[in-house]
Amino acid sequence: MEHHIKELISQLTLEEKAGLCSGADHWHTKAVERLGIPAVKFSDGPHGVRAEDPHADRPYTFIPTICFPAACATAASFDVEALEQMGRALGRECQAVEVDTLLGPAVNIKRSPVCGRNFEYFSEDPYLTGKLASAYIHGVQSQGVGTSVKHFAANNQEYRRMGCSSDMTERTLREIYLSAFEECVKTQQPKTIMCSYNKINGDYAAEHKHLLTEVLRDEWGYEGIVVTDWGAVADRVKGVAAGLDLEMPGTGGMNDRYIVEAVKNGTLSEKDLDKAVENMLRFVFSCADSRREEQLDLERDHALAVNIAAESAVLLENNGVLPLGAGQKIAYIGGFAEAPRFQGGGSSHLTPSQSVSALEMARAKGRGVSYTMGFLVDEDTWNDADAAAAVENARQADVAVIFAGLPEAFESEGYDRTHMRLPDCQNRLIAEIAAVQPNTVVVLHNGSPVECPWAGDVAAVLEMYLSGQGGGEACDRLLWGESNPCGKLPETFPLKLEDNPSYLNFGGDGRNVRYAEGSYVGYRYYDTKKMPVRWAFGHGLSYTSFSYSNLRFSADTFADGQTICVQADITNTGKIAGKEIVQLYVADQNGTVVRPAKELKGFTKVALAPNETKTVSFTLDPRSLSYYEEKINDWFAPTGNYEIIVSTSSDRKELSGKIRFETKRLLPLCVDDDTPLDVLDRDPRTHDAVQELIALIRRKIPMIPQTDDEDTAQEMGGDMEIPLKCFVIFEGYPREKMAALIE
Repeated sequence: MEHHIKELISQLTLEEKAGLCSGADHWHTKAVERLGIPAVKFSDGPHGVRAEDPHADRPYTFIPTICFPAACATAASFDVEALEQMGRALGRECQAVEVDTLLGPAVNIKRSPVCGRNFEYFSEDPYLTGKLASAYIHGVQSQGVGTSVKHFAANNQEYRRMGCSSDMTERTLREIYLSAFEECVKTQQPKTIMCSYNKINGDYAAEHKHLLTEVLRDEWGYEGIVVTDWGAVADRVKGVAAGLDLEMPGTGGMNDRYIVEAVKNGTLSEKDLDKAVENMLRFVFSCADSRREEQLDLERDHALAVNIAAESAVLLENNGVLPLGAGQKIAYIGGFAEAPRFQGGGSSHLTPSQSVSALEMARAKGRGVSYTMGFLVDEDTWNDADAAAAVENARQADVAVIFAGLPEAFESEGYDRTHMRLPDCQNRLIAEIAAVQPNTVVVLHNGSPVECPWAGDVAAVLEMYLSGQGGGEACDRLLWGESNPCGKLPETFPLKLEDNPSYLNFGGDGRNVRYAEGSYVGYRYYDTKKMPVRWAFGHGLSYTSFSYSNLRFSADTFADGQTICVQADITNTGKIAGKEIVQLYVADQNGTVVRPAKELKGFTKVALAPNETKTVSFTLDPRSLSYYEEKINDWFAPTGNYEIIVSTSSDRKELSGKIRFETKRLLPLCVDDDTPLDVLDRDPRTHDAVQELIALIRRKIPMIPQTDDEDTAQEMGGDMEIPLKCFVIFEGYPREKMAALIE
């Protein structure tokens, strides 16, 4: 293959080389028929195949396919197997409609709850995002179809996304905004990476050599192509030089001519263009060689979509009112009961093969529910008569189930939300119904967190997110106990928008947006600050109960190049079968560098029958303990103690224990007059050299003991934190001797 590609490149004209690096139209690359180079076809995703019908009378008519739950929902499943199954189904559907590469998954981090495209992203946590996205990629690409991991990188808002610069430290970029991409590349090698519209620290993503070449290819070993988001090119020639392979869609040959001119006048190396062409040819032939005939099986895939939706719903509150029971008088209220919102707006919006609402399912199963609309799903208007009818229906029932959510116009690609509230008419009706009906259940349909001022006044809250075309059926199963809720929140629900750590900087001034919160995104901020939230990251209830016990480690200490196994026993202590999502967090207790209180480094979903106990296992390596250290441009875990927490959510601690990690790696140390004594005492390279000064302190302050114990050393406080210059100023230590010591 490599020899064939090199030979093809030698036969291509300069114009043909440039042409291979841009689209022929909105969805296809260019072919070179004289050399047998085919075109390939892209299609929007990520939660369904959005392929235009070639036989339709009008444009933008899409072939009906399965609308799976959006990423906001599937992330709540914490289920890598479900994501892989979904990926395989999407891959089969791509083959059936002759699509070579699906534009997804989208792995940008949910920096703020009001980003308009949050429904298409997985989580506020990069570890969870990377693991789920990798499973999705594995599933799709197992069917011979490419994926396009997007949007690379730091595209966390829709406001001025075409040119606004996301400005942050390298550590923030690596720890939060690149980690999921890194996981996908290193474990799955997606066929394409889609660069974003925005700038990162002043440079457009489409011409960012540090990201596209130095990080993506040289450091991570990426082998696929980099494609633009549609229309993301600023300077096409700079893009080629930086490592951008394919521009989509094409510009009618305009940018191709710029590339040709740049090569001819020497401002662009033909070697750089040849690299892009080589990447493109490898990609094109890989897609073409993987094509096969496939038939759409919409019934089979719809059933899968229903199951995944049920796995992804999160039971946020429940005082025992759920599940509903036969013989109860149940009132369904709210327009979302008969017209559920199950997908987001923008490029991921597709034509579903079918959709059944929760109300239709209840009627089809003869559940005998009464229904009052109460409010419309697509606008914020209050109608006294409709509201009064809804309140009366709720009053007469044993249980009132309110189907609430965000109208489609509230969240979409292209713009951000201005607030975190449900429509006022919905909040008002929920409050009025809760005042007359203590058994009020709220079912939410939304792609991102909402403020819930009524949360303490209702009996139960079920978060469906945007659960795809099977959401209505899944909701029916969950409400009536045919399925047991087992999802957990992949993001924090703050009490109010102003609590979010990015609140003061989100959106920026239109030209720049400061990521001033650094690594303190989502639960990393709320848990470190000990700030109350409505519902924590990882929170989710069940119709059964679970207990955690017997935390154990394969070793108490491990070192570079080693791993450690963490195990715990989980027991279903309730009366029905259920699934528990067990989460593992790591807390650095060394104080070497400022870090979040804890970070997710493992999760697993375990199915348990009543009274059944299973052992869950996690493997930690040095990267699991590391932060990104800019001094060495690498990940680094300092020697010391780490708390391992196994829990049900980020704000709880079911089990915990300590392990010790030891490394021979040492960070660069610059010693000057301002270097504190404790820094020099802890570092093995300078420990012996400062013993005279430490002895001097102890002679002056006899109560300070001589100890290597970390806790006692901390109690010595500020006396060990004084800089070297203070010994010259206050102790009369000879300046010449201090200079020699520093040297």
